[in-house]
Order: sequence, then C-alpha cells, then structure tokens
Amino acid sequence: MSQAYDAIVIGAGSVGVPAAWAMARSGLRVLVVDRLASPCQGSNKAAIGGIRATHSEPAKIRICLRSLEIASTWEETFGGNIDWRPGGYSFVAYDEREAGILKGLIETQQASGLEIDWHDAGDLLDIIPSLNRSGLLGGTFSPGDGLCSPLLLGHAMYEQACAEGAEFRFGEAVVRIEAEGDRVRSVVTDAGRYEAPIVVNAAGAWANEIGAMVGLDHPIVPDSHEGGITEPVAPFLGPMVVDIRPTEHAANCYFFQLATGQIVFALTPKPIIPGFDCRETSDFLPVVARRMIQLVPRLAGLRVRRTWRGLYPMSPDGAPLVGLSEEIEGYIMAIGMCGHGFMLGPGLGEVIDRLVRDDLADDDRMVLDGLSPYRSFEGQAALK
Repeated sequence: MSQAYDAIVIGAGSVGVPAAWAMARSGLRVLVVDRLASPCQGSNKAAIGGIRATHSEPAKIRICLRSLEIASTWEETFGGNIDWRPGGYSFVAYDEREAGILKGLIETQQASGLEIDWHDAGDLLDIIPSLNRSGLLGGTFSPGDGLCSPLLLGHAMYEQACAEGAEFRFGEAVVRIEAEGDRVRSVVTDAGRYEAPIVVNAAGAWANEIGAMVGLDHPIVPDSHEGGITEPVAPFLGPMVVDIRPTEHAANCYFFQLATGQIVFALTPKPIIPGFDCRETSDFLPVVARRMIQLVPRLAGLRVRRTWRGLYPMSPDGAPLVGLSEEIEGYIMAIGMCGHGFMLGPGLGEVIDRLVRDDLADDDRMVLDGLSPYRSFEGQAALK
C-alpha cells in the first residue's frame, strides 16, 4: 500500500534537506528519500564550509544572500552550534587579467545586493596582512560572506525539518518514478512506493540517474575536487582567500582558517577529473601547497593532517539548473550546483518551496529565469 505526500524530494543533501525544511515549515507533507544512511552523507560532507554571495550571476547572488542570512542567524533563531564564523571572502589579483575580471563584476554584484568593493594592494594588506606583497595588485573583499560546518548545518536543518513534520527514509534507493500521462504520480524505492504530485530531483552528482526515470537527459557531468586540512596554528587569517589565476595544474585555489586554527584548503584541478571516483590523488598536495605558499608564505612548513575528494555536479555553463520540467508535469529540477550546493542550499530550499506552492515572489522569478534548465548554455560563469 502506497503512502501519499504533497511532495517527494530525492536526495537528502545540501539542497534536498533545506528544501524539505522549507516545505515542511509551509505546512506541506514532504518525504525525502536517500540511498545513504543519514543526511548530508554524499557530496555535502566533502564541502569545506564557505558560504559566499560573491558570484557573477545575479540569480546565485540573490540565493546566497538568503543562505547567508539563514546561516548567520541560525543559532539565535533555532539554537545549536553550526560553527558559523563571519570573516568575508577576498578574491586576490596578482596580474591585470584577474584584476580586470574582478573589477568588471563589481557593478553587477553590488546591483544584486552584495556588499563588495575593490581594494588596492595597500588596503587589502590591511585586511589580510599575511598576503605575499610581491606583485599584489589588490582584490575584492565581501565582508558579509562567511563559513560554517557543512555537517553541523546539514544536521541542524535536518532536525528542524523533522520537527516541522518532514519525513526521511534513508537506505532506500529510488528504482523508478511513475507517471500518469505526462504527470508524475509516485516514487518507487527498493523498500516502498510513495505517491505525490510533485517530485524534486535534488540528487546532486546522481541527478542524471533520476532524470532518466522520467525520460530526461540532464546535461550534468560530475567531476572530482580535493580538499585538505592542516594542523592548528594561532589565528592569523580572517577571510577566505581565493586566487583565480589559472596555472598548468589548477584553475584556482582557495583556503581559510577555522576558529580552531586549522587551515582548510582546496583547488579546482586542471584538467578536470570527470566521473565518480573519490579516491585521493598524489598530485593534489604538491600543487595546492605551492599555490598556497606563494600566496601566503608563512604557510610554509605547516603540516597537513588529512585530505579528501568529493564530487562537483557540473552543468555546461557552471550554473545550476532549477525549475519545473516542461515535459513531465510535477517534476522539479534542483541540480547541477557545480560545487556550490552547500552555499546555495538554504536559500534555494525556500525558492523550491514557493515554486511548489505556486507562490513565487518577483525575485524568485528572476532566479528561476536565470537558472532555467531550458536556457541556452552559452559562455561560462566568471566566478565558479
């Protein structure tokens, strides 16, 4: 015998859990199914914890501004520690190409509500004194961006979703999505059948597997990225530091310091490593260490405690695909987060809730237009 819900979310990760939380708060009966044993155990637990609205697309900026509001006020609103720490993000520039890219985005970013500005080298060194001064042109700084624990926030949102009445079924793999005509009707797992007029695909790197169940071929290709953490040292680094200079082996590099003193770091490999392989590589540490020491020389000699590797579900242009299907009524895509699911999730969950309830605000329409799965995938996001 099947059970009936208002909406079913496939994937209890960075997007699925916040979407369930938002829908449950609005009074919807929502079910989340995930093949893993507990929430946020897929790509989410490989995230390093940054939440920034410093993007190049207005839609992502608006979503992440809301995510920042949720994360920064979580403890006072709901209680529970999520290791929230303000500190901002700084995108640094050591050559004119990167300076031009960063300066060229400021007008759009500010118009979208982001507090950000360009700082010449001297002013930026006042914000981040440990930066390498040689060749530094300056950089942008967005003080409202911040950091928190992906696992703590994910679990906190899961607990709140449960408290609001959302149901979660872990250890259940979706085997098919049933339709009646051109409308979704139910989700069948290896343990049961659940009816709902709305099905949200929030399956991250496994989005294509779910899309195929309704006859859709989503243009999402996962690739893998590595991160790591050092031993703790005395606090000296405030913002997340991001270097977007492309090199032979990396498209960028970024790192920050936890309140407990460890440096957490990652980079985007070049060339990308497509597929689902999450085994660590021997190339990562030598490449990322050189980049980090070049940026902040005092990091030399710091010992690394652990590295890991996770998946980025990439879209053709580096931006998510969010919206209702035109082919299958009731099927919603919230896929292709391109490694930004953790920072997009809280804000995006609320957009999905309003989409399900047909109660969209003007900003929601702008967001959904910008992230439409039916857009032409031309160009690449300037800041991925």
